Formats: sequence, C-alpha cells, structure tokens
Amino acid sequence: MILKLYPTALLLLQVSVSAFQSGVTPSRSRLLRPLHSTTQESVSSETSLRDEQRRKAKQSLLGLIGTASTSYIDPVLACPETGDALKVTVSSSPIIDSSRIEATKLKFVADNDSGVSYKGRSDSYYDLLVSPDNDDAGSTPAPSREQIVNSLRAFLPPPLRAAFSKDYIPMRDLFTSPAVSFAYERGWRQGFAAAGFPGVDREFELVQEYFTPAVVGKGSTVVVDMSCATGLMTRRLARSNDYTRVLGCDYSPSMLTEARRRIKMDPALRKNIELVRCDVAQIPMKTKSVDALHAGAAMHCWPDVDSGLSEIYRVLKTGGRYFGSTFLSNYFSTLQNGEGNVSVSQQAFNYFTSADEIKNMFIRAGFEEKNVDVEVLGKACIIVRCEK
Repeated sequence: MILKLYPTALLLLQVSVSAFQSGVTPSRSRLLRPLHSTTQESVSSETSLRDEQRRKAKQSLLGLIGTASTSYIDPVLACPETGDALKVTVSSSPIIDSSRIEATKLKFVADNDSGVSYKGRSDSYYDLLVSPDNDDAGSTPAPSREQIVNSLRAFLPPPLRAAFSKDYIPMRDLFTSPAVSFAYERGWRQGFAAAGFPGVDREFELVQEYFTPAVVGKGSTVVVDMSCATGLMTRRLARSNDYTRVLGCDYSPSMLTEARRRIKMDPALRKNIELVRCDVAQIPMKTKSVDALHAGAAMHCWPDVDSGLSEIYRVLKTGGRYFGSTFLSNYFSTLQNGEGNVSVSQQAFNYFTSADEIKNMFIRAGFEEKNVDVEVLGKACIIVRCEK
C-alpha cells in the first residue's frame, strides 16, 4: 500500500516545490488535478479567481509602501527641551502588530533650527523624554538589565541605595519595574483603599464632576492623565467621550507598555488614546494647551514636585482644571522611620505632612489660593482640586 502511495506523494511534493519557487501557492484542486476527473474544472476556476483577488489585494497593500509621508504641526505637543512646537511626520508604511492592529511610526521634530527630534509609534507610545538615535523609540523594547536592577533598588535598605548608582531615584525608578507594572491593577492600586482612596470608579466620578465645567460647550478639548501608570483612569476618560483628545503620560516605559496592552483589549479605545513618555517636571506640551489634567496617586512619586506643579500650571488653559490625589506621610510612617536621615532623592516617596503643606505648594506654582481646595479622605488620602 505504501509503495502504491509513494508516486502520488512524490508528485504532490514536486508540484508544491515548483509552486513555491514560482511564488504562487497552489490550491488544493490544482494539486489533486492529476488524481481526479475533469469534472473539478469549475471548482478550480473559482479557486483561481480567489487566488487572483488575493494577489490584487496584496499588490494594493504593497503599493502603499513608499508613498510620501504626511506632516503637520501638533496643536498640543511641544519640545520639552526648547518649548517649540513639534512638527509630526507620520510614516505611510503600514505596521501590523501582534494584535493585528494597523499602526504608524511617527517622528517629532522641534519647529526650529535645533534639529532636536523624538520618535514613537501609534500602537505603543511617543517617547518625548529623550531624543533617540535609533528607530526603536516607542516600540516597547524589553527592559535592560540596568533598568530591572534600578527598579528593585527601592527594596534595599536606604544606606545601600545610593551606592549602586548616583542616578537612581527610588520614588521614580521603582515604577519602571515590569513586575510593578504587572501588579498595579492586580492588587497594588486596590490596596490604596487602606489610606482612604475611594476606589478608581468613585474617583472617576469625582474627576468628571470637577472637569465638566472646564470642557462643556468648549468644542475641541484636551485632557491629560499625568503619571497614568497602566491607564486605569486614562481608559475611563476616553470612554466618557467628553474629550476630543486624551493623552496618557508616564515616565515608565513598562507602565506605558502595560497601558497600551490593556487599551488594545478594548477595540473602542484603540484609536482614541495617545500615550506619551515624559517627565512631569518638563511637560512636552504648549503653554495654555490643556483643558483638564488629572494626576492620580502621583505627587508622592515626583522627584521635583515644585517643578511638576509649575509645569501643570503652565500647560493649563485659563479656566483649566487640575484634579489629583496623593498620600499623607502617616501612611508611610513605618517606611519613613526605617529610612532614617537620607537625602530626599533617596527617599522611597515624598512625605507630605499636612493638607496645608500641599495647598501652599500649589499656590507657589501659580494657582490663586481661592482656587485651590485640598480635602483629606480617610486616614491619609489627599484630594486636590484647583482651577487656573
């Protein structure tokens, strides 16, 4: 029986190899034609028609590659180094990622003679923190060994932290850990309830109540979720459909990568959220370009809070609103006592002692005292509302 089948198998192999070399994938009817009667001609004709349709579709797709790129001046984003507007060039070459989502590469060039440029991808994030020398910016690269080691140093005794690296800042670099990004919506963020945080759904309701007067009837509106982490608030802001443009910003590439992964899980959000890697102390946005800015559970993680708040004041439009939350120091008392007298840069977090301390920081940033409201919820949750 095996000997009888061998010639047939050999014939099929020869036909397949020949077809592969010619670049044409043979249909099943074509392969088996020598073994069947000519009554299969109609089936073969239909299959050939489908093959031709696929070929034309492929040629049409390939024809998109190499066409001229499009460029425009972004109405909101700006060079973090010079403050100039950013000229965005969108690559016309289609990219299909592992989720079968079409995306594009983008290049951001300062609209001046400096030559400063940044890169990113629409299916991951824009890296406006550094000026890259390669084409991989925004392509969700695997974390380097140094990044992983840095992200774990917050768990070391304070005296040992600085010994590893002068550039290591615990309150910032802890959140660059892929492990923390993975855990953030899997119990980490929910644990904030112990400090008095009402939970992200209730927090979103409070945010919307405060932001509505700043955006209703305004036409085109921009909302920013600063220190967005995995995008748990960013996604809710986008689903509300109350904002023309939703920007989620964070320092951590691993947080932005996890945020994009969660966005891709919801088809309705795939094209509605832009993610930006940046430093809150040097926000890459134009002056008076943002209608509303949220920063949830964030201020205690900013190495330079004063600069961050000054930047927020700068980018908000007149009448624009800020809603943020953070912790009072008593929530971290055990951790703080264990650190001893370390420098602020080597503390695990910023330790805010009172609501008045936080209010004064916003006043120093430029907000009028009458427009700043600081509320304490539960044991140690601080809610800040202020209007420019």
